[in-house]
Amino acid sequence: MKKHEIIFSIIKIPFDFIIIFSSFFLAKKLREIENFIPILDLEIKIIENEFLWKFAFFWAILYIIVFSIHWLYLIKITSSKISEILDIIFYWIYWFLFFSVFVYFAKDFLYQVEIPRLIIIYTFIIWTTLVIIERILLNKVQKILIEKWIIEKRKILLITNKNEKKIKNIINDIKKAFIYEIVWYSNKDEVSDSKIKYLWNFKNLSEIIKERKIDEILFIDSNFSKKELYDIWDLTRIKWIRYRYITNWFDVTKTNTTFSLLNNIPVVEIKTTSLDSWWRVGKRLFDLVFSIFLLIILIPFFLLIWILIKIEDPKWPIIYKNKRVWQNWKIFNLYKFRYLKWEYCIKDSYWVDNDNDEALKYENELIKKISTRKWPLYKIKDDPRKTKIWTFIEKFSIDELPQLINVIIWNMSLVWPRPHQPREVKKYKLEQKRVLTIKPWITWLAQVNWRDKNKFEDEIKLDIFYIENWSFILDLKIILKTIWVVLNRK
Repeated sequence: MKKHEIIFSIIKIPFDFIIIFSSFFLAKKLREIENFIPILDLEIKIIENEFLWKFAFFWAILYIIVFSIHWLYLIKITSSKISEILDIIFYWIYWFLFFSVFVYFAKDFLYQVEIPRLIIIYTFIIWTTLVIIERILLNKVQKILIEKWIIEKRKILLITNKNEKKIKNIINDIKKAFIYEIVWYSNKDEVSDSKIKYLWNFKNLSEIIKERKIDEILFIDSNFSKKELYDIWDLTRIKWIRYRYITNWFDVTKTNTTFSLLNNIPVVEIKTTSLDSWWRVGKRLFDLVFSIFLLIILIPFFLLIWILIKIEDPKWPIIYKNKRVWQNWKIFNLYKFRYLKWEYCIKDSYWVDNDNDEALKYENELIKKISTRKWPLYKIKDDPRKTKIWTFIEKFSIDELPQLINVIIWNMSLVWPRPHQPREVKKYKLEQKRVLTIKPWITWLAQVNWRDKNKFEDEIKLDIFYIENWSFILDLKIILKTIWVVLNRK
């Protein structure tokens, strides 16, 4: 861990203490406001500062102890920020319940003056909000300082034996992660036009490690012997250098494995997905509640889009049904806002070979001439079939919103792999059909990672990775990143 990571972790402690301590007094000020909650005509109850500070000091100290025990002050810059915020919220709920029980049972035993309940509620809401804002600001400041090279990046030594094109792609990809700097690389051949220092043998590499000129080793592949590789790993442990490697495709399933015994024989099972039993029920409930909530909020917006489409192209329907393949190769109707003129919309020909469908013929011609993606995926640039409102609808993925109906009737989920058209599925290889084993998406992993820049094979790999490594945290990250990506078009 770099020094600045330690510093930024430590300074969270006094910041948290100040926020929590001050929140009690801010909550008291709010409680003194008459009719602060208009619908409730409550008698104003307060507590004097000479008693309040004892509650504030004790519970601020205890809160920091709980956070320390659960490692919330040792979160590295490489850790998930969404996970950090969720941990704060989780321990807020846990701490609120504990605090409420303590206040109730300790009255007349540890203290005599009661703290009003609304002050407790206000306090917890204020401090949780401010602690989350504090974390976001600290992370932002740290990121800016690293990007401006005011504080040091993590120095990486890259070990690989890829060809020049692949190694350049890997180097460029790592450079995009703002916290890393590749200072050395070891490869079978030197990469041309590279400003990164090249290590050509084991002796040079081991010297760099011994002198601790790096913070981390990233291993991809190499021509070193097994003994040399073991020596490298041993050296990193001795010198406290982080050692990581890029997994092969089979290794990725490690988060989806279980250990058991067949009598006395230890076996490891690679599960299809971690989404089973109660997790599946939980995901369905989340999908249902979230979708109904969004639909209610978006009804006025839906009406506006409906009117705009209807004004430009009066033909029906405004929301059209698009045939897609879902779980276990079944066909379902996917609902979308229509942004093509109706005569160009392909109807049932999406799932049958219909040589007489003029709309399908025209689309196939456009795919051959101006598609920016390779089949079976396609994206028609400057589509001549579009309506004028298309630019707005497509830019912010508004055409996908009616799929909330699909989620409610349970042939789609908020987050899953994307559903393809039957004519696309016909082109799938055997291993690619794995994505048809679960319900399809509204948003998915490829949607927030390079979007339409993905090749079909890359998109399928991301889908399979998601299936094998599913978690609620991953779903939440994808949903939040989807909002950010759509709004920023990044």
